[in-house]
Amino acid sequence: MEQKTIRFSRKDSAQFFRTLNKRVNDYFKENKIKKTGNWQLHLKAVVMFAIFLTPYFLILTLNLPNWANLLLTIVMGVGMAGVGMNVMHDGNHGSYSNKKWVNKLMGSSIYILAGNVYNWQVQHNVLHHTYTNIHEHDEDLEAGRILRFSKHAKWHRFHRFQHFYSVFLYGLLTFNWAITTDFQQMYRYMKRKLAYGKLPNPVMNWSTLVITKVLYVTIWIVLPLIFVDVAWWKVLIGFFIMHYVAGVILSVVFQLAHVVDEADTPLPDNSGTMKNTWAIHQLFTTVNFGTKNRIVNWFTGGLNHQVEHHIFPNISHVHYTKISKIVKETAKEFNLPYNEYKTTRKAIISHFKHLKELGKRPTLQYQ
Repeated sequence: MEQKTIRFSRKDSAQFFRTLNKRVNDYFKENKIKKTGNWQLHLKAVVMFAIFLTPYFLILTLNLPNWANLLLTIVMGVGMAGVGMNVMHDGNHGSYSNKKWVNKLMGSSIYILAGNVYNWQVQHNVLHHTYTNIHEHDEDLEAGRILRFSKHAKWHRFHRFQHFYSVFLYGLLTFNWAITTDFQQMYRYMKRKLAYGKLPNPVMNWSTLVITKVLYVTIWIVLPLIFVDVAWWKVLIGFFIMHYVAGVILSVVFQLAHVVDEADTPLPDNSGTMKNTWAIHQLFTTVNFGTKNRIVNWFTGGLNHQVEHHIFPNISHVHYTKISKIVKETAKEFNLPYNEYKTTRKAIISHFKHLKELGKRPTLQYQ
């Protein structure tokens, strides 16, 4: 990945972010509420962990038919995605609670989702939230050679079909975490001395990664092999199905916010400076979807309110619906974009149409 330093413009003569930040802060002060999670988030966390872990214990303790075990692994995949979007995400942003130890505990739930706290915080909090949709800086746009998420990425002939095969690859997201991605990321991030906060001790960091991976394999593969009277290959299939369901959900939700027609993918000038300030950059590169749908709001952990999340990542997602009106009105007042799809269906259609466009030969697409 390109190592060139990126700087954001400091020119905001209209003072958009200062105005918006004051209005949002006033909202919390006037309503006498904290920016972190509340009882609604705590209740949701219990529900998400129950959806994720209850099927696991049922499989371990009950002698169920194969079809029931299969259904339970699908439910576990849904719960796995739910914990990631609603609990782990807020915890690692420091927005779940005003207590650091609670945030650390909830953020550490990523270990039972096959991930790693250090890697996730660097990729998401540092690279994605800072350099949103900037080619070779935002790793969320990097999918190797097989998928092309940016018009600035190298084109290959097989990209012509990516709008067909992409969804099948999306399911491998968390499975790759468990197998290879974490090791590759840790090597790369430690080499670049990247960190969200203090750079961890290399020995401790690598030890944590290895130990948590061993524990993960023990919990999700070894224990079922010991306690469940089924063939080993059925356990592995169940493990894969759980990951695949979670991967599809998480990947699609992530892509709808940034890899769609409405989301810009700007590049810096020759000096490495972006055209806009950081906050205004977020408005151009981020898209909301289905914000009026209560089920989508509840299950995605506010990730459908990406505009609010990107400008205020340290505010818990349970407040996004309320502050979205402030953000939208302020953006309009300053003649800035506020990108959103009214429904999730429209966002999904836009995503796959966008993939199709990105899959065309660039000389034909941008002549």
